Amino acid sequence: MNYSLNNIPDRTIKPRTNGMTMVMDKGLSLRQVEDFLEVAGPYTDIVKLGWATSYVTPNLTDKLNLYKQAGIPVYFGGTLFEAFIIRNQFDDYCRILDKYQLQHAEVSDGSITIEHDIKCEYIRKLSQQVTVISEVGSKDVQKIFAPYKWIQLMSAELEAGAWKVIAEARESGNVGIYRDSGEVRQGLVDEILTQIKDENIIWEAPQKAQQVWFIKLLGSNVNLGNIAPADIIPLETLRLGLRSDTFDHFLNQ
Repeated sequence: MNYSLNNIPDRTIKPRTNGMTMVMDKGLSLRQVEDFLEVAGPYTDIVKLGWATSYVTPNLTDKLNLYKQAGIPVYFGGTLFEAFIIRNQFDDYCRILDKYQLQHAEVSDGSITIEHDIKCEYIRKLSQQVTVISEVGSKDVQKIFAPYKWIQLMSAELEAGAWKVIAEARESGNVGIYRDSGEVRQGLVDEILTQIKDENIIWEAPQKAQQVWFIKLLGSNVNLGNIAPADIIPLETLRLGLRSDTFDHFLNQ
């Protein structure tokens, strides 16, 4: 930090397993990645190339190398995994991970229906090759799971070998753990936390109000995902109680 302030909450140190910030890259250019890393690299733990954007991203290898040189892992969005699965190309997907030397992969079923036993089998197979992050929840606003179902799915996917489970919200933050207004389904989150350890969950929270809510509930070192590149520095100030939304939250801790 550039200077000293008292009563600043402790932040975990990279590489970390809690307090993580997952960034959503929806199509940054190489120059934008360089600029992003210069400013926000120290606060970024992992980068997702959103949905299937990696399929159409120019200079993909060069982009991956920039993140790799900065020591930041990258993975392709779960929708790409689903695009391969629905076309019966799972083996091809595994080869793509090797081709681009990726060490993480996302397994999701937000856009297609996969029997959960089969999804868990994909997690088991992929976890022998890479670190698996699985996503729970649908991208369809009409599909609302009961809390016990979220817990059941998350538990099974962690048991199958997922390193973390993502609580679905999309990049817009209006499905899954949120109402269509963006408001947190508080009862759902509370129920999930009775059975699933917070450190095992990445909460997708693209909106500032959602980030504030989770920081106030779970502290500075909550895992948050789908954060826009321009929001990394603002989010870090929220985590440290240096923005009005969390200004008083940590002063007496």
